[in-house]
Amino acid sequence: MTLDQAPLSAVWRVARVRVPAGREDQARQLEEIGFLPGEPVCVMSRGLWGGDPLAVRVGLSTFALRRDEAACIELEPADA
Repeated sequence: MTLDQAPLSAVWRVARVRVPAGREDQARQLEEIGFLPGEPVCVMSRGLWGGDPLAVRVGLSTFALRRDEAACIELEPADA
């Protein structure tokens, strides 16, 4: 599952960041703000129109991500 598909308020862990070829800068940016393997992550809310952007908590920080950015973050269960 990817972050854009995660149900609200469920806590997951970041498994990996995977971006389309040629978008390595996007992966680096997501990792720099804290989307690193093992970090706890939770979708706190979605935008009213089309669910964009998402308010996401990773670790102790909260960010707004576009759905296409959130789709690059693969998740695993928090208890795995």
